[in-house]
Amino acid sequence: MGQALRALVVEDEASTREELADMLAAFPEIHAVTEAEGGEDAMRLLGTETFDAVFLDISMPGLDGMAVARVLSMLSAPPSIVFVTASEHHAVEAFGIGATDYLLKPIRHERLAEAVSRAGAQRRPSAGPPPADELSVVQIESGRHTLFVHRDDIQFAEAHGDYVRLHTAEESHLIRLSLSYLEEVWAPAGFVRAHRGYLVAIRWVRDLRVTSSSGLLASTPAGDVPVSRRHARALKERLLAAVRDETR
Repeated sequence: MGQALRALVVEDEASTREELADMLAAFPEIHAVTEAEGGEDAMRLLGTETFDAVFLDISMPGLDGMAVARVLSMLSAPPSIVFVTASEHHAVEAFGIGATDYLLKPIRHERLAEAVSRAGAQRRPSAGPPPADELSVVQIESGRHTLFVHRDDIQFAEAHGDYVRLHTAEESHLIRLSLSYLEEVWAPAGFVRAHRGYLVAIRWVRDLRVTSSSGLLASTPAGDVPVSRRHARALKERLLAAVRDETR
């Protein structure tokens, strides 16, 4: 199972904080749970203690969850950050900061279990990059139907709260995964971060263009993908490398 995790719960509502702490303590992966009443309290604890995973509310008086997460992301060995919030509107920003997961209230046990598992996986020493065939076929449950979407048909992926929307040439599908997880497992297959809320498959990018309204865009048959300044250089380098490989 690996080393048990030390978790910090940051939540200003006492009943919600206690409920989440109790839920976490029941997982065998969790060694200890500490509670913080808000962002300032969390900062004091982080100054004296070390945690493997921090479960953060976003809307809190004073120092909010996003501000706490930005501080955590700058640490030399940051803990896994899991946002637990009632709003889905901050998901893109959250994964841009480097969140491990993004859970919506009310908290469901199975989603919390996924988040704990991902946090544990991040703390384990890496044995190398994930195999290129991981999630090569994505299984999507839709009512009474199960769809199977091949990764090679997916042109870009877009963060949507607890979900990711996968775009192919013909349609799009929602799947309950985080964008950061897909970035990790699909990197060997040529998916790169174009924006904090988007992954794009290098093989499907036809061109890059600048617009007055949206800035830099990567054009794919399935639609345009925004490219942030932070990720533009790396994306261009990957595109040039792909062209060089094709001409050899």
